[in-house]
Amino acid sequence: MSLQARDKAHIWHPLTQHKTHPDVLPISSAKGALLYDENGVSYVDGISSWYTCVYGHCHPYIIEKVYAQMQQLDQIVFSGFTHQPAVELSEKLIKILPDNQQKVFFSDNGSTTTEVGIKMALQYHYNKGNKRNTILAFQEGFHGDTFGAMSASGLSVYNGPFTEHFIKVVRIPVPSEETIDSVLNELQQLIAKNKIAGFIYEPLVQGAAGMKMYPAQALNKILKICNAHEIITIADEVMTGFGKTGANFASEAVATKPDVMCLSKALTAGLMPMGVTTCTQKIYDAFYSNDMSKGLFHAHTYTANPLACTTALAAIDLLLSQEVQASKKRIEQAHIAFANSLKNHDKVTNIRTKGVILAFDLNIQMKRYGKLRDQLFDHFKNEGVYLRPLGNTIYLLPPYVTTTEQLNKIYQAIQSLLNSL
Repeated sequence: MSLQARDKAHIWHPLTQHKTHPDVLPISSAKGALLYDENGVSYVDGISSWYTCVYGHCHPYIIEKVYAQMQQLDQIVFSGFTHQPAVELSEKLIKILPDNQQKVFFSDNGSTTTEVGIKMALQYHYNKGNKRNTILAFQEGFHGDTFGAMSASGLSVYNGPFTEHFIKVVRIPVPSEETIDSVLNELQQLIAKNKIAGFIYEPLVQGAAGMKMYPAQALNKILKICNAHEIITIADEVMTGFGKTGANFASEAVATKPDVMCLSKALTAGLMPMGVTTCTQKIYDAFYSNDMSKGLFHAHTYTANPLACTTALAAIDLLLSQEVQASKKRIEQAHIAFANSLKNHDKVTNIRTKGVILAFDLNIQMKRYGKLRDQLFDHFKNEGVYLRPLGNTIYLLPPYVTTTEQLNKIYQAIQSLLNSL
C-alpha cells in the first residue's frame, strides 16, 4: 500500500477539507532548498516550508550540534531546573534582539508565543490593579490558532465557529502613508472608548493576509501613541524574524521598539518545534512579587527543550555568518530584478518585495481556498516548485541557501503560469 493510501486511513491534516482535497503528496527526503517525493521527483521549496527551513533542509552544521546534545541531555522539566543550551540561547538572543529586550520566556510554537504575549499584556495591567480587558490588533492580522491568538487574528476564514468564545479585541486598519492620519484618529477614538491592555501586530509584513506590506514610519506613529497610553506593544515576529525582511528582525526598522516580541518558525530552522516570547525589564518587573498569584502561570511540557535550544543556537550561528548574509542579499537583488520584469504584465498587480520576500497579486477574482487556487498550486507542483498561493496572492520566501539556478526555476514556473492565464 502506498504512503498516500496509508495516510488516508488515519491522518487528519491541517487547513484541509478532506472531502474536497483527499490527496496529499508524500515527501521522503529533503536537502538544501529541495524536497524529494517517493518517486525521487524534486521540488524547489519556495516558501522554506512555512518560513522555517531558511538555512535549507537537514543542514549538516545544525544536525552535528543536535546529535552531540542528544547524547548529553534530551529533556528536563524547566520549572525548577535549567540547562546550558537554554542559558546560552537566552544570552545569544538578547545580543541580537532590539536593545530593550531583557527576558526570555520559552514555549513550543508560534501560536503559544503570541498567546503568552497577550497574557503578559493583560496580566501586566491586572497585577498593577488596572483591569484592562481589551486587545488592539490590525485588521486581517494573523497570530495563531490558540484562543487568545485566534481572538486577535482578523482572518475570519479560520475563526468562524469560535468567535463567541473570544477575548475582547478591537481593530484598526493597516496604515499606509496616505491613510496614517485617519488610522491614528480611529486609534485615539478606540483608546477613549475601551480599556486597551495591549496591541499585537506583525511588523512591516502581514504574512497570512497575503504578504501585505506597510511602512515602518506609519507603524512607529501607532506605537508612540500606544506607549503614551501604557498599551503594551507586542511584535509578532513569528514569520518576519531571523532575517526575512533584510534585518535580523523587522522591528529593527521601526524607531519605537516593542515591549514584547514573539519568535518561532526560523528560530529553530525547521528542525525542532519551539517558541520564545521576550520582553522588557518593565514587563517582567510587574510579575516579580512575593505574591505567588502575580506570577505568569503558563507552561508546556517541552518548554526550553535542550535539543530545540541547541538547534536555535546553531541556527543563529548560521544567520550571523557572512555566507548567509551574502546569500540573502543575492536573493533580494534577484527578487527585485524579477519583480521589475513583471511590472507591465496585465495579469499582475501590487508587486512588492522586502528582503527575501517577494509577492504580487493576480488580477483575477478568486477565493482563498477555491478551485482556481488549487489549480495554481498544482501548476507549480507540476513545474517542480513548491509554492502555496494565498488566494490570488503568489509569494516567495525561499531558503537563504537557494541557488540562483533554483531561483530561476521558481521564476520560470511563475512566468509559465502567467503565460497560461
